[in-house]
Amino acid sequence: MENDALIILSRLQFAITALYHFIFVPLTLGLSVIIAIMETVYVMTGRLIWRDMVKFWGILFGINFAMGVATGITMEFQFGTNWAYYSHYVGDIFGIPLAIEGMMAFFLEATFVGVFFFGWNRISPVMHCISTWILALGTNLSAFWILVANGWMQHPVGSYFNYDTMRMELSSFFDILFNPVAQAKFVHTVSAGYVVGSMFVLSLSCYYLLRGRCKDFAKRSIVVASAFGLASALSVVVLGDESGYLEGEVQKVKLASIEAMWETEKPPASFTLFGFPDMETKTTKYKIEIPYVLGLIATRSLDTPVMGLKDLVEKHKDNIAQGIRAYNALTILKTDKTNASARAEFEEYGKNLGYGLLLKHFVDDPNNATPEIIEQAAWYTIPHHIWLIFWSFRVMVACGFYFILLFALMFWNASKRNFDKKWLLKLGMLSLPLPWVAAEAGWVVAEYGRQPWVIEGFLPTSFATSDLSTSQVAITLAGFILLYSSLLVVELYLMRKYIRKGPEHALASLAGPNEITDKPFVQTIKNNEE
Repeated sequence: MENDALIILSRLQFAITALYHFIFVPLTLGLSVIIAIMETVYVMTGRLIWRDMVKFWGILFGINFAMGVATGITMEFQFGTNWAYYSHYVGDIFGIPLAIEGMMAFFLEATFVGVFFFGWNRISPVMHCISTWILALGTNLSAFWILVANGWMQHPVGSYFNYDTMRMELSSFFDILFNPVAQAKFVHTVSAGYVVGSMFVLSLSCYYLLRGRCKDFAKRSIVVASAFGLASALSVVVLGDESGYLEGEVQKVKLASIEAMWETEKPPASFTLFGFPDMETKTTKYKIEIPYVLGLIATRSLDTPVMGLKDLVEKHKDNIAQGIRAYNALTILKTDKTNASARAEFEEYGKNLGYGLLLKHFVDDPNNATPEIIEQAAWYTIPHHIWLIFWSFRVMVACGFYFILLFALMFWNASKRNFDKKWLLKLGMLSLPLPWVAAEAGWVVAEYGRQPWVIEGFLPTSFATSDLSTSQVAITLAGFILLYSSLLVVELYLMRKYIRKGPEHALASLAGPNEITDKPFVQTIKNNEE
């Protein structure tokens, strides 16, 4: 069907551009804080090697920052091109955090990234250090406002549907700002970015030690990366627990999909460590379970059940029935806004209007929906590929615990000044891509897990697309893939170039003449002094 193909292509385009963009974002988040920490040590100690570390890791940060900006700007335009009805429906709410992100965070980043690179010989070391921390703050504020917007899509608080304007409108900016889902997503996502930055620094430092290059530089980098990475990895796990609890409260379908839990279990529910979800039989085969764990995470109690997918489908049938009544009342209000009975009907059932709209994916008039169509629509509220959510979550969690172990081993050995274990250095070097795997898997769980809703419970994804042809979206999708792949190749080329040069050559090639003659900062790397 033409409409189904348009929805799939529109979703695929946004998903691919988002996943590409998120290759660059977490590294920017992590490196910005790490270089700020290193510069603080430089200001406190006056040792030039710490300034060299800031400058070298700053080069790689700058390359990644530029690519992140290039891939991020185009994403926001998609709301107006591919998701026009969504923008019309919620623009007054969704646009607020995006506008604040641009004015507050993006301009802050853009200003102080220039100070970071060009202010070394123009302002004092203390002021430069403060500027670096402001740059780190800007990157984190940018993530905050984006995740406030995304958190509202997951849990639309502080808003209501206005049948006079036929749009969702803001009722409380305070509720949107302090949306518990948005707050949990922010701290969890930012901590994951810190893990990415830490692993990046750690892995490349292990590479230099294995090559016998820049030993003093690499050892100090490992100390910072392992300590910061361990704290961040522990935070990710703890904050992930909070996300699990919130999903148990407000996104029950996502939680049940993560667990591939078809039946409501006797509390406290078990956590499925391993299994193979089967959509046809609606069972999970070869399950290995850990008793009590899911119940404690999702409900923080021993006597509260976690609803299974089958019971959630039955609940959604009732929501659909109420949604039909809300839809009928809204139809009357479109032509007669003074109709008191229609207003009363909508006030009572309007919260389930989205479920009535969901039926229009299957039938033109929701009133003509047969029991079979209602059954089909109720199961449509469950993500189509449970296995994808199930395994993406487990990949993410497995990586998280692995990072804790690796950072802990690295930090322990660094505290003992033991940098000679080649097996550990090789393990650290080879672990470089894993944080990105975990981060992308996390976004698959977060975004695919709430389908078929673009706004949870309020606006179906099938309603949100623009009036475009499938060929138009397919062409732009191919163009984005080509463009973003080219940018990724450029990033990898530049990163590889400066990594292979190493700090001693990369810094020397970028240094001004005064820095080389008056402040021999490269020499401290070459001496490898403790």
